[in-house]
Amino acid sequence: MIDLKLLRASPDQVRAALARRGDASITRLLDELEALDIRRRALTGQLDQLKAERNAAAQVDARLMKEKGELPADVRAQRKQLGERIAGLDVELRNLEIELERKALFVPNLPLPESPDGDASHNKIVRTWGEPAPAGGPPHWEIAESLGILDLVRGAKLAGSGFPVFVGAGARLVRALINFMLDLHTREHGYVEVEPPLLARREIMTGTGQLPKFADDAYRTEPDDLFLIPTAEVPVTNLLRDEIVDGATLPRGYVAYTPCFRREAGAAGKDTRGLLRVHQFDKVELVQFSRAATSATEHERLTGHAEEVLRRLELPYRVVLLAAGDLGFASAKTYDLEVWAPGVSAWLECSSSSSFTDFQARRANIRCRPQPGGKPEFVHTLNASGVALPRTIAALLETHRQPDGAVVLPPALAPYVGTERLAAAGGG
Repeated sequence: MIDLKLLRASPDQVRAALARRGDASITRLLDELEALDIRRRALTGQLDQLKAERNAAAQVDARLMKEKGELPADVRAQRKQLGERIAGLDVELRNLEIELERKALFVPNLPLPESPDGDASHNKIVRTWGEPAPAGGPPHWEIAESLGILDLVRGAKLAGSGFPVFVGAGARLVRALINFMLDLHTREHGYVEVEPPLLARREIMTGTGQLPKFADDAYRTEPDDLFLIPTAEVPVTNLLRDEIVDGATLPRGYVAYTPCFRREAGAAGKDTRGLLRVHQFDKVELVQFSRAATSATEHERLTGHAEEVLRRLELPYRVVLLAAGDLGFASAKTYDLEVWAPGVSAWLECSSSSSFTDFQARRANIRCRPQPGGKPEFVHTLNASGVALPRTIAALLETHRQPDGAVVLPPALAPYVGTERLAAAGGG
């Protein structure tokens, strides 16, 4: 959530930072927030004055009662009128604060200075790894069909398009990738594994920024008002909700595997073939909490942990720094990891590694105490896909396909699958 104190103290700085997102509606929203904040402070001043008058009157009344045994009728009427004014302003202030908070939830995070100006066309490639194979060859859905490991038709029969069914060695491949990544991140990168609920309350979704702005992209249950999680980031970040943690325990990191559910209402008709855009998918998620002073360093380290997955899968990839106009709502800085898929001749995003600064921590009230007895401060939250499976599998099949149609698995993954090759029944 935006820091209203910062908006009040440095409005030009906040406006300039958010203008880099290229959304004119944010300016109008900031105008409304500033007007509400001015009104709130005026009401607070009025209430403080009236309550001071009430306190002074209470002392006068006590003296009158002692002297006369009762208050004159005109004094009682004055006191009643004062109480009614205070009660009315209290209600007005509460309603105003509710409206202020409601509108503040629609303001995105401030981009960090290192995010380039401009829209997605200004995203910057910061590094690459591996030698991309020449474009061409069959796309992953044809490879998967020939291997008998993916059934898109029956998935659509069960739940509609965007819900793939992995079969046989395909299901084993999914399980293997999950276990490989969890082992890598817990054993070598030091993350604590958690298994969170797949449903989240409304305030939990709000804490990480999915609500209220992106309600149409989420699956919601009735009558419970629970949401199927779009990413493990939602429950794992909120593990520390409303807590003050010991600053000495930071940074701390968690890793979780979950299915993820996204309606993506605005994405109809885009990249719908194969595994490029689905509504249910598996993902291993990395979440970190850090002090503000170390969050930039932790973001680079976190990104490296996600990259290591792709290196061990021997998949050429590139790291892209997103421009301010292409950032997600809650992000202050994001690297996308894009893996090369020769069959579809495209770089596919399989991970986003983001720093949220204190934006999510303010929404979820996650703080740390730097030193014993010290004043609490908001933590910084970070996360990265470590990594998402669908596009990773697409790139894996297209990159490691052999001339005979089989797919050779990289040495880091083969033991988890139990074979070095995926081949059609009766094939090589």
